Amino acid sequence: MRRIGVLLSISLDGVIQAPGLPEEDTRGGFAHGGWAAPYNDEVMGRKMAEGMAAPGDMLFGRRTYENFASFWPHQTDNNPFTAHLNAVTKYVVSNTLTEPLPWQNSILVSGDPADSVARLKETDGPDLSITGSGQLVRTLLAAGLVDELFLLVHPLILGPGQRLFTEAGGYAELDLVESTTTTKGVVMSRYQPRTS
Repeated sequence: MRRIGVLLSISLDGVIQAPGLPEEDTRGGFAHGGWAAPYNDEVMGRKMAEGMAAPGDMLFGRRTYENFASFWPHQTDNNPFTAHLNAVTKYVVSNTLTEPLPWQNSILVSGDPADSVARLKETDGPDLSITGSGQLVRTLLAAGLVDELFLLVHPLILGPGQRLFTEAGGYAELDLVESTTTTKGVVMSRYQPRTS
């Protein structure tokens, strides 16, 4: 069985909306897009590069996939993220997209998201990682399908915005597996669901 790991940048007040770019996601009038970029440093870069070096496939929701697909295939620099993201198999959970998907090595996963991902998780293959894709992550958390959360908790409060944990979420106990603090105060913590 494949494991599912989630990587998300999150503010102290739980906002995960548009960490990367100013115009990434302005739903609800969100005006703080790109909030995570000022907190990048060498410690975070090394940790992210370690994750990219690990074997695995990726799982995306539609919105994050479209954002990534509009950017990463067009990068010409030699950073490790471009090569990894272009080469890896990308499963895209969507009932509105159609094949063929525009980014190489992309496979459409349609139907009920929790059921479809549960079936994918049961197949043979490398583990799956999710970056962004907040709506998909919330669905998979509620269905008990997430095996690990790697949260980059940024030292800022954003106020309004899409949150990872909502009132619709369920109860869960987690174990802290690893934690590293960057030079800019981002606490990178890895959690796994408590099994006993």
